[in-house]
Amino acid sequence: MPPLCEVAGLKTHFPLRGPAAWLRALKDGKPPVVRAVDGVSFTLDPGETVGLVGESGCGKSTVARTLVRLVPPTAGSIRFDGEEISTLSDSGFNKVRPDLQMVFQDPTASLNPRLSVRRMVGEPLKLHTRLSPAERRERTDAVLEEVGLGADLADRYAHELSGGQRQRVNIARALVTNPRLLVLDEPTSALDVSLRARVILLLEELRQRHGLSYLFISHDLATVRYLASRVAVMYLGVIVEEAPAGELFDHPTHPYTRALLAAVPVPDPDAPRDPFVLSGEIPSPIDIPAGCRLRARCPMAQPVCAEPVPWREVAPGHFAACHLV
Repeated sequence: MPPLCEVAGLKTHFPLRGPAAWLRALKDGKPPVVRAVDGVSFTLDPGETVGLVGESGCGKSTVARTLVRLVPPTAGSIRFDGEEISTLSDSGFNKVRPDLQMVFQDPTASLNPRLSVRRMVGEPLKLHTRLSPAERRERTDAVLEEVGLGADLADRYAHELSGGQRQRVNIARALVTNPRLLVLDEPTSALDVSLRARVILLLEELRQRHGLSYLFISHDLATVRYLASRVAVMYLGVIVEEAPAGELFDHPTHPYTRALLAAVPVPDPDAPRDPFVLSGEIPSPIDIPAGCRLRARCPMAQPVCAEPVPWREVAPGHFAACHLV
């Protein structure tokens, strides 16, 4: 079965502005850019959940926003259901948008405070379908019921809802057009633990019921391990390791993945831990080092790490970008 979504060599760079950027351009001979996403490739199969993890600032959210065309890509390819969508015009992409929806991190900031819940959830139907007002209302109420929001909440406004209810509204709004792929950008990070668990269970139930595909972006590794069938690890704009979820969490090979997992708190103080620790700070995405981007922080670094890094298969379906694995 061909992949539903295929991303190849995706780059999203942001030019710097202002006097400092101008002076730097005079010094280097070219304008400086932030290389937020700098050559990301992955595939997503129908009905599959792929987790994308990494520390803050590694480029996860920029990948999400580029995928749904909220940010234009600098280079690379995005194919959805066999069609190249990175170069589509706005009107051309509007035909794809019902199948490719996004749920944002902040459930409050992504809702319009002037619209009722029913109007917010039904707005995509007004934009992308020819349903009558009665049909739109029926579809909207059905989706609200499906995500656990009763009809008594449909006429309320965002400020009258709890955090968990607001995120359910966001999920309902994304589902109302019957999408095939949902891009979930840290959808539970703004919720407390009990609400987070309910939303996670809801997402998994919806995926199984509708055969949805998810790109699940998070820094919560426990949630990713529960939801995702495959996991990709990002560092400084690139993917450094990708594997089936169980394989990656049980047998991490890239030094950054090892450090990321070693930083997760464990309730049992006597449990064996990987003592792997990185040194220093993450480099600037303006001045990315040559070769392996982790080499200045990696305790395993060797002279060969200054050379271009190969992407190699270290086990069936398990890939890593490292000279030393």
